[in-house]
Amino acid sequence: MLARDGGEPVGWLALGPRPSFPRLVGSRSLLAAAGGDRDDAGVWSTTCFVVKVGRRRRGMSGALLAAGVELARAHGATVVEGYPVDLDAHERFPGSANLFHGAASVYRRAGFREVGRISPTRPIMRLDV
Repeated sequence: MLARDGGEPVGWLALGPRPSFPRLVGSRSLLAAAGGDRDDAGVWSTTCFVVKVGRRRRGMSGALLAAGVELARAHGATVVEGYPVDLDAHERFPGSANLFHGAASVYRRAGFREVGRISPTRPIMRLDV
């Protein structure tokens, strides 16, 4: 999904059915934490956020995530899943370049719940749609 402001691209979100992302389907840590629905096309994954410098910290990620949930729902998704960074679990800010998976707080505000962890700083967040 692409976010535009007056025709100028200012952000984007990569998402789609989880089976369309081979690295996710083959991830043992993800599947151990998230459950055995590896090939379920009803599970959509959000994999990457980009928000242009100067447009950050204004709710763009939340707006992209909300639009992504609606797109997934319109295409038959039953679950939307993300693998964000939990900033509260980091001892210090990991840097903007490491937030391309999104921030866990954005998912929490959107109603997602944590169902497991890939690592101490990477929750698996899910929303039933």
